Amino acid sequence: EVQLVESGGGLVQAGESLRLSCAVSGFTFDDYAVGWFRQAPGKEREGVSLFSRRDNSTYYADSVKGRFTISSDNAKNTVYLQMNSAKPEDTAVYYCAAGTPLLRLWVNTQEYDYWGQGTQVAVSS
Repeated sequence: EVQLVESGGGLVQAGESLRLSCAVSGFTFDDYAVGWFRQAPGKEREGVSLFSRRDNSTYYADSVKGRFTISSDNAKNTVYLQMNSAKPEDTAVYYCAAGTPLLRLWVNTQEYDYWGQGTQVAVSS
């Protein structure tokens, strides 16, 4: 059974850092890419970053490029999202997802088959 469990959310002040974790089970990173998405109140879910071991690639939304870093730990079956220089507009529920997205469509939620339950991130100004 495929499972994804996010953790690490919380409240930080603008400019501070936070690291989110996505612990996965039931598949390997060779099977599925893992993406991070976020959804703010009243807004659509948007792609933040993607880690694809099969393609040896990482992708970032323009809004987080240079501030967020995605990484993985094979031994722990975990994908991380390091959030630096946090901004109030980063406030959202963050989800990780697994699938085999077409890389040019990686921000499309329909490209993913499995989702975690989400973790709340709040950034105060």
